[in-house]
Amino acid sequence: MFVLSKLIWIFFQPLSLAFLFGLTGLIAATLRRRRLGLVSAGISVAILFVSLYTSLGSVLIEQLEDRFPRPAADPTALTCMIVLGGGFATEVTTGRGGYDLNAAGDRFVEALRLANKYPQSRIVISGGDGTIAGNLEGDALIAERMFLSFGINKNRLFEDRTSRTTYENAVNTKPILADNGLGDCLLITSGFHMPRAMGIFRKLDIPVTPWPVDYRSGGHETLGLDLTQPSLNTELLGIALREWIGLVGYYATGRTAALYPAP
Repeated sequence: MFVLSKLIWIFFQPLSLAFLFGLTGLIAATLRRRRLGLVSAGISVAILFVSLYTSLGSVLIEQLEDRFPRPAADPTALTCMIVLGGGFATEVTTGRGGYDLNAAGDRFVEALRLANKYPQSRIVISGGDGTIAGNLEGDALIAERMFLSFGINKNRLFEDRTSRTTYENAVNTKPILADNGLGDCLLITSGFHMPRAMGIFRKLDIPVTPWPVDYRSGGHETLGLDLTQPSLNTELLGIALREWIGLVGYYATGRTAALYPAP
């Protein structure tokens, strides 16, 4: 299931689809299938235009980010937090060491902030190597280096180094919480990822408080042309579509009880 989901996304993300339709159009033209070639080329151009030059990605990702609003203030007390992996450049850290953060690194920056503010809190870090090859360091291992270097006592850390998906994050985290008497933790992950994460944790009866970070939209997005940032537009659309597809897939396979989990 893990490998299949990875392969599906490789071929069904927007730029891959644009390439496949463009390739189909080229082959059709070579075979003198003019109509098929024109249709395929037109679909390819349309996908590229929407991906590069519209704000669709920003609008879709904002809907996900707004689903579980972040509380207005820090909690009065905090016993534990769960940080989902995905915030490190694992290929870089595997080759060079350290703890290089990627665009989702806010997950671990926020966890470190809260860990310092609430020195009695425990930190559950869930994240292994999510690549198909499985030859990179996982987020839990890298996060340990990061937290220890910032003075967090190792006794406060509980690590799940094997999870490759959000579902495995929740499955592997549940016994860690039970074995260590931890409950009602904050769940720290990206805002766009929170609906799917909350759906899974609820399905497994793991009570958590959503604590979204790593926002990618400004909070007031509208659909329209955007010629100023084609690379970012494409990236945001890819992230949003992956989450929306993930919500549908997880609901269809019974891993969440709701198609679009809500507070």
